[in-house]
Amino acid sequence: MRKRSAAIVSLAVMGSRVFGLVREQVFAAMFGAGMLLDSYLAAFRIPNLLRDLFAEGALSTAFTTTFTKVQTKEGDDSAWHLARLVITALILILGTICVIGILASGPLVWVLNSGFEQVPGKLELTTRLTRILFPFILFVSLAAVAMGMLNAKNVFGLPASASTAFNIVSVLFGVFFAYLFDPQKNWLHPHFTERALYGVCLGVLMGGLAQLLIQMPKLWQLGFHYRWKLDFNDPQLRIVMALMLPSVIAGSAVQVNVMVSNMFASHINGAQSWLSCAFRLMQFPIGVFGVAIATVALPSVSRQHAQDNLVGFGKTVEEALRLAFYLTLPASIGLAVLSEPIIHLIYQHGRFNAEATHQTALALQAYSIGLAGYAGIKVLVPCFYALNQSKTPVRISLFGMVLNLGLCFLLVKGLKLGHVGLAMTTGLIALINFLQLLFFMSREVHCGRVVDWTLFFIKVTAACLACGAVAWFGMVLSAAAAAHGFLMFAVAVGLTVLLAATTYFGVTWQLGLPESVELIDTLRRKLQIGVPPQTPPRAT
Repeated sequence: MRKRSAAIVSLAVMGSRVFGLVREQVFAAMFGAGMLLDSYLAAFRIPNLLRDLFAEGALSTAFTTTFTKVQTKEGDDSAWHLARLVITALILILGTICVIGILASGPLVWVLNSGFEQVPGKLELTTRLTRILFPFILFVSLAAVAMGMLNAKNVFGLPASASTAFNIVSVLFGVFFAYLFDPQKNWLHPHFTERALYGVCLGVLMGGLAQLLIQMPKLWQLGFHYRWKLDFNDPQLRIVMALMLPSVIAGSAVQVNVMVSNMFASHINGAQSWLSCAFRLMQFPIGVFGVAIATVALPSVSRQHAQDNLVGFGKTVEEALRLAFYLTLPASIGLAVLSEPIIHLIYQHGRFNAEATHQTALALQAYSIGLAGYAGIKVLVPCFYALNQSKTPVRISLFGMVLNLGLCFLLVKGLKLGHVGLAMTTGLIALINFLQLLFFMSREVHCGRVVDWTLFFIKVTAACLACGAVAWFGMVLSAAAAAHGFLMFAVAVGLTVLLAATTYFGVTWQLGLPESVELIDTLRRKLQIGVPPQTPPRAT
């Protein structure tokens, strides 16, 4: 059941990531890698960081864990009451943060992007865009509460698809308002100015609101109706807030480290665009696999802990980690080998040129070092909150942030690796944080035998080598195909990705990995391949 639910979430998140790539592709083509795109990305990153701190990080984990336990022990009425309290508190607290953020956007943008001063007007433009985008945090935080309620009710597909609504609405309205605010004489080959960015930001706000509204009809159907309720002394609300405070740091360690990296990147014109486009591609497998698996696993481990079933808890963690590694390790190999043709295919349009493609590809190769670590963190961090042990991820995250700062200075200032050093630092920190989380989790619950894990990694490594070989050969062919036009190049890249993935799954199936065997059996049942037809019962 968990794997089927994870598959549903994976498909929904995959759709969201695809449309997210389309959104980034459209904006990159409109503005190119430089001052305009850097300013937009930096402005969006500030409320987006708060989203990771509050909505998708701390709030999502703390609320879903507590809501599930309350529902299990006390029933729906108590759980709905908690949801009303949390929503009301969010409106008050985040509404205040939005007002403060808008008023303090100037110094906040300067602290995070001081290097923008080197380009005239860049810092001021980023500040204006930040003021427009700040309310985004309120919309997506409320959407995270809705997602938590639906997940606790074993509804996974719709909330996972909510971010697809965000991407579609933000692109459609963003482009519409961009043309409205910055009229073009040539619609087929426009040259957008900073006025178009204001329209894009307005479209992003509308997308955030759509992410919330799309989930509301299902919640009403399940019996939830919002009423203004405010009681900061409520014990369950206090539990949510107590869990949120430490997880503000722990649940978004990767994003905090990315923010530090971008402080260094602000001194390199175009670097924020290169890093953002590369990290967007990294987020695709993380979201499709890591987030999807963690989304399904969190309600399960919360119920198991509430029922004192630590054996089941450990088994769920083991299955989630195996599935995450099984899916993300070949993805990291594929992204590293095919980084340049993939980025060329997706981003090299309009004002995003070949040099931007090359620099973005270098960043993607460095990021791919930590892809499996990212996915593992997504799985393990919520499990610590289900165990009511939020201090462990906090300590690990604090250590990781200090180490991240040191590595940034070493690789960027010392070894002069530029934006590649920043991406490499982020990947290494993710791996180090994950290994620490795994060590402490294994002291709490049994996460599988060492011999089983050893055999698992040997088989996966063999399959990844075969996958990488196919990807490298396909990369050479795609480079040759590029001389015959973009269509031939796109077909070559697509076939390479398909053949590499097929090779990986085929090798793991031949080696007898349970994950691949179950996947093949599921496909056979769905497609009725090799499955004997069921004989209808004889009439009596």
